[in-house]
Amino acid sequence: MRAQSSAIDTTPIAVTAPREHRALGTGLAALGVASFSLTFPATAWGLEGFGPWTLVAVRCVLAALVAGGCLLAAGARPRAGGRAPEGVRLPGRQHLPGLAVVALGVVLGFPMLTTLALQTSTTAHAAVVVGLLPLTTAVFSALRHGSRPSRRFWLAAVAGAAAVLAFTIGQSGGALTAADGYLFAALLVCAAGYCEGGRLARVMPGWQVIGWALVLCLPLTVPAAAVALAYEPVHLTAHGVAGVLWVALGSQFLGLVVWYRGMAAIGVPRASQLQLAQPLLTLVWSALLLGEHFTAAAPLTAVAVLVCIAVTQRS
Repeated sequence: MRAQSSAIDTTPIAVTAPREHRALGTGLAALGVASFSLTFPATAWGLEGFGPWTLVAVRCVLAALVAGGCLLAAGARPRAGGRAPEGVRLPGRQHLPGLAVVALGVVLGFPMLTTLALQTSTTAHAAVVVGLLPLTTAVFSALRHGSRPSRRFWLAAVAGAAAVLAFTIGQSGGALTAADGYLFAALLVCAAGYCEGGRLARVMPGWQVIGWALVLCLPLTVPAAAVALAYEPVHLTAHGVAGVLWVALGSQFLGLVVWYRGMAAIGVPRASQLQLAQPLLTLVWSALLLGEHFTAAAPLTAVAVLVCIAVTQRS
């Protein structure tokens, strides 16, 4: 195979009018946030029937099988002449380090750490702690890619994160646990994965970014799933099956597809601020699906978060 046959075209994805492009990117990123907001309640459902290691491994394998099927259906194979068909090309060597960061941070690290945290933490508490992810992602983006958001952007981002943190402390009474340690570690690895995924989504479609990352993890996740299933008991329930299917297909694949495409359109820092709304959406799902309760501080925090989002979008 020729060297250039496996390289991804580095020409940026074509856009239409800038304003329409930004609106579409914002909508896609918001759709990804809505999908992610169901992740913790779905994980709690999954833990009703599966052990934590089994849940993480099985969700990764299921998502990878779907992603691999989509890549094959789109023609992700070299032709007889040595060239990959148009539309989907095998990732080049220069993109493998970035895909590895996406795989370790988004595919493996974040699901594993948050699942371990949810064994002892409520979904409401976990959701609000992870609400610090937008600020963490913006910091990673500034350090990794040299982006320089305005001072107003940073003030709004810090204010939004402070509002989320205040809500967290109010809900938990200020107590920090081992689950919080898992959650803070999840923030770091996920932010790194988001930054690299957003960068790669500028040179290949977002669904291919997460698709290749999932497929690259199969040599690890398939044996891990086999071992976990052998050692952790499985009790099939409607909630357990529904939870696994959602975190595998909704959160791990489809949600990341639209999320990375949105980040490519509007930029990592701006897209990350939309996630300030994610904890509050998760609180709603936690109340509706799990029967968890939260105080009247939730709507006040929601207003503060929405104001911060509006400011960051205009900065």
